[in-house]
Amino acid sequence: MGFWTTSDDQNATDTGKSFETGGGNIDPIPASTQLRAMIDDAKWDERNDEEYINLRWTVLEPDSYKNRKVFQKVRVLDVDDKKADKAKRMLAAIDANCGGKLSQSDDLPQDMDLQSALCNTPMLIQVQVWEMEGSDGIYRTGNWVNQVGNNEKPKPEPTGSDDTDDDIPF
Repeated sequence: MGFWTTSDDQNATDTGKSFETGGGNIDPIPASTQLRAMIDDAKWDERNDEEYINLRWTVLEPDSYKNRKVFQKVRVLDVDDKKADKAKRMLAAIDANCGGKLSQSDDLPQDMDLQSALCNTPMLIQVQVWEMEGSDGIYRTGNWVNQVGNNEKPKPEPTGSDDTDDDIPF
């Protein structure tokens, strides 16, 4: 069996130049949902002459969203200083949750620095929903990360009850 032979003994190259997987649009995760996730890819990217750090998160929990991907553009080089500062604070928080390796240097991190410092550390994130019309007139939706936090599970709310017995005289 050659590489291009499929499991049903067909030749995959017989599809010609077009093929559709049959997948469809996935509804975004609802706004303000808290997820346990980790970055599995971190690198510099560019679009329309704008450079930014592109992070890809993999959802670990809850199970209903497990293995979903959430993409985050961290625009630390934005021409608007306030937006760049906000992005640097987001990157610093992510870095702190991953051990603080990036913040140990004042240099602009490179792809290898981002990969080794940020990937594979679970943390809590909160997502929101974006919606925009593409150049083809079709509206698309997705998620963006608006909050990051440590990997600790949220602590339960206090019940107001106390384990002490008020009838004990001492």
